[in-house]
Amino acid sequence: MILYPAIDLKGGRCVRLVRGDMNAATVFNDDPADQARSFVRDGFTWLHVVDLDAAVSGSSVNEAAVAAILSTVGVPVQLGGGVRTLQAVERWLEAGVSRVIIGTAAVTDPDLVREAAARYPEQVAVAVDVRDGKVAVQGWTGASDLGAVELSKRFEDAGVAALIVTDIGRDGTLTGVNVEAVGEVADALSIPVIASGGVAGLDDILKLKARPGAPIAGAVLGKSLYAGTLKPAEALAAARRAPATAG
Repeated sequence: MILYPAIDLKGGRCVRLVRGDMNAATVFNDDPADQARSFVRDGFTWLHVVDLDAAVSGSSVNEAAVAAILSTVGVPVQLGGGVRTLQAVERWLEAGVSRVIIGTAAVTDPDLVREAAARYPEQVAVAVDVRDGKVAVQGWTGASDLGAVELSKRFEDAGVAALIVTDIGRDGTLTGVNVEAVGEVADALSIPVIASGGVAGLDDILKLKARPGAPIAGAVLGKSLYAGTLKPAEALAAARRAPATAG
């Protein structure tokens, strides 16, 4: 299992939200590149970066912060937020991002995902952001009529690198990952699934690894790292271990 520490960008700073509320942002670091260095020193081999401003508005004010991260660390970065055109996918990949995450456009323009994934194999992921059973859009400010599995199945044979399944109601709350919802998507498709939202501590990593059915490929770690409820060394050790019963 790969662990992805999250760097959420708002106004050029590293912040954390609760349930996606842009008006309730807590700043954890004024220097996102410094935060990226810290995560790499902790031993993480991937970073998960989200441009929150672009996710809501479709236009970014965080290009400089992303560029600073990319120039500072040598580990691969997956980036999402406001990626709604093929040109945006190309721009970020050319800038050095290893994997681009498409969210809103996966709902509104599924052909874009298919075209991007065909052109850039293993470099396009889909964000499946779920609130009350339905996939959210526009930086989680809007809703669709699609369920998580229904949306994901659109891309079963498209060459998508991963599905990042987020339980919005748990995101930033430290209430525990929604293992059942993530597992439902993983069991229904062959695309690797990354769990996101609510990871509170080591037990969540163990539960994801111990669940029956298709393995969970990864987990995004946010507030648990910033708040110190999850220690990087313990999390990484657990992620590397063979699956065992959670306890």
